[in-house]
Amino acid sequence: MLQQNIISSSSPKQRRLRVMIADDIQETRRSTRLMLSMIPGVRVIAIAHNGREAVQLARKYRPDIAIMDVNMPQVDGLRAIRALQQTNPDMVCIVMSAERDSQVMSEAMAAGAQDFLIKPFTLEELEEAIQKAKEIIKEKQARQQKLEEQRAQRELWLKQKANQFIEERRTDNEALRVFEALAADPQCEPRWLMYLAVIYVFRQQWRKLRILAERLERQTRISA
Repeated sequence: MLQQNIISSSSPKQRRLRVMIADDIQETRRSTRLMLSMIPGVRVIAIAHNGREAVQLARKYRPDIAIMDVNMPQVDGLRAIRALQQTNPDMVCIVMSAERDSQVMSEAMAAGAQDFLIKPFTLEELEEAIQKAKEIIKEKQARQQKLEEQRAQRELWLKQKANQFIEERRTDNEALRVFEALAADPQCEPRWLMYLAVIYVFRQQWRKLRILAERLERQTRISA
């Protein structure tokens, strides 16, 4: 059962990086988990015995870091990484292999892995890989925060313009662009959609008006 492979632990005061281990060899799973317990700021949340199980556990628990063997039964590590990159692109993958094969390393990086460990690896090597993963995660989080701030600023500017255009009763091209940009948000406020409908009527854009009317009707049914 998958539930048996979940590692329980008390909630830390400060969030630690959540790590999943995936390897079909029991000794590797145990030694990797033991070494990870000696690295500050890290918490093992799941252990998978093969690639298929790794995909299932990672999709359910969304770890920050996955340490995965290349050669595993059912689904190998590379196929598992490709599958996980589609559902959790922010997860950092560290690949393990018993062979120092440049072709395998290249394929792992192409699949989405960010680092490569040769088994058996030392605590220092694992700690270095985890530190690299931390930096990658920090950079991704900083980029995501910047994007969210930019989206929030753009949304605020659009709403300010929309209020201005409603007061001025504008239906020109600039007003059309602003209200259609607001309408691109699935959670757009009904008042912006209503004024966009007015613009479509004024400009005789009947096809767009019909689509917008259907959307407003659906929203009305949902909120009723």
